Amino acid sequence: MAPKSAQRVLPLVSAAAFIAMWQVVARFYPPEQFPAPTDVVKALVELSADGVLWGHIGVSLARFGSAYLLALVTAVPLGLLLGRQPLARCAVDPLIQLLRPISPIAWFPLAVLWFGIGNAPAVFIIFLSVFFPILVSTISAVVKVPVIYLKVAANFGTRPLPTFLRVVVPAAFPGIMVGLHIGVGTGWIHLVAGEMLGAQSGLGFMIIDARNFLRTDWILAGMLVVGLLGLLINRVMRLAELWLGRRWGGAA
Repeated sequence: MAPKSAQRVLPLVSAAAFIAMWQVVARFYPPEQFPAPTDVVKALVELSADGVLWGHIGVSLARFGSAYLLALVTAVPLGLLLGRQPLARCAVDPLIQLLRPISPIAWFPLAVLWFGIGNAPAVFIIFLSVFFPILVSTISAVVKVPVIYLKVAANFGTRPLPTFLRVVVPAAFPGIMVGLHIGVGTGWIHLVAGEMLGAQSGLGFMIIDARNFLRTDWILAGMLVVGLLGLLINRVMRLAELWLGRRWGGAA
């Protein structure tokens, strides 16, 4: 394993190399076609000073948070239930496998028809993109809990509910977290796509609106903010995962 100092320095070196390469390539194109990093930084300062950027960030985070939380509180309990009930899983699995491959983008026309224009269609699209990865990962994690864990709990006379809460859920936790991480990635991607669909605010709207004004520096600034926020959300989830893992006796 690489030393901790190298683990801290290498990401900075790769980021600096990427920015330097970007700056060099941008010299061969007009700023209106391919802005340099310095132009994007100026655009970020401009958008921040006007307060436009912070407003769009707040709206996007609110949409993503509400959709992700809704998917979490529905997909995880349903996945735990289906993972522990083979007959229910057998009955529902064909429906899950039918709906899961359908891209959330394919639901755009129906989302607008059902919910109109505004927050609801974007939240619905994000929910769909998050729900199925979490559901499938949770079911798989519960099914793969070693049978020996359940036998040990039964030998100690543990009742079904405590066994489920203290044995099944902690044992399935790493697999569930895989689905939660995948859900963050797919949900954040479809947040931008959903906000390009009739929304009047949010980072996706800001990017598509900048295109209408041929402000490529604003477009790249919005894309950069989307990437940085996605990285931040992933790191926060990682910290939460480590904290829960320590509480349940996992590695620190």
